[in-house]
Amino acid sequence: MSGNAVRVRRAPRKGAGLGLVAWLAGIVFFLPVAWMALTSFHSEQDAATNPPSFGAALTLDGYREFFGAGGGASPWPSLINSTVASVASTLLVLLLALPAAYALSVRRVRKWTDVLFFFLSTKMLPVVAGLLPIYLFAKNAGLLDNIWLLVLLYTSMNLPIAVWMMQSFLAEVPVAVIEAARVDGARLPTVLARVIAPMALPGIAATALICFIFSWNELLFARVLTGVVAETAPVFLTGFITSQGLFLAKVCAASLVISLPVLAAGFAAQDKLVQGLSLGAVK
Repeated sequence: MSGNAVRVRRAPRKGAGLGLVAWLAGIVFFLPVAWMALTSFHSEQDAATNPPSFGAALTLDGYREFFGAGGGASPWPSLINSTVASVASTLLVLLLALPAAYALSVRRVRKWTDVLFFFLSTKMLPVVAGLLPIYLFAKNAGLLDNIWLLVLLYTSMNLPIAVWMMQSFLAEVPVAVIEAARVDGARLPTVLARVIAPMALPGIAATALICFIFSWNELLFARVLTGVVAETAPVFLTGFITSQGLFLAKVCAASLVISLPVLAAGFAAQDKLVQGLSLGAVK
């Protein structure tokens, strides 16, 4: 009896300790974001002080300059380009990854594990290694500074990880449900759209969110392959680092604004994201 009582007492203490560690880890990860947000509301003089001034006056000058109030370039074309490239590539990835994951999970092809490993191995290639061939191809094809080139690149970059993720999600769909739909005369497109997609919706949402984040944050290809017409938001952000110096308050304001779409998408889909990432975790 006494041993059981000791174990009961230790269990809440262990849970409280793990909760405290989780809170501390969350605070550590949140501090840079909070510091960036606070700095964005300071003037350039206050933002550049060392040590930093916590009680400095707050101002919206950094946001005004970011949106072109001081005669600078407008960020809206870059934000629109990032939205088009991220949303379009994510939709293409989902359209291609769903039937591929179906073939690898429900209607498994021969040596499907080798196929999955090949998909994942494509992510092991350093991005800079493929930069020169892609640049030469884009130049010869007349696709430099074209937003649709980025859509194709982001689709090809995110497709392997999307197939890998969705394969594990679709493996949880009961085969009996799919066979029942086939007995009723449903063809493959109908099965994918009306049977599998609703049941694997949390996994699809998690995959879409991750692909959207990867596309929105991509910088290297956008920096090299775009100029003025197809410039994305991360490329626009690098323009604030000039030979005249680093304007910290304006950079923080721009970084916060550019991060808002990703934060909003993650907050809106957090329930589906947690459900999707936990699919298959417990058998």
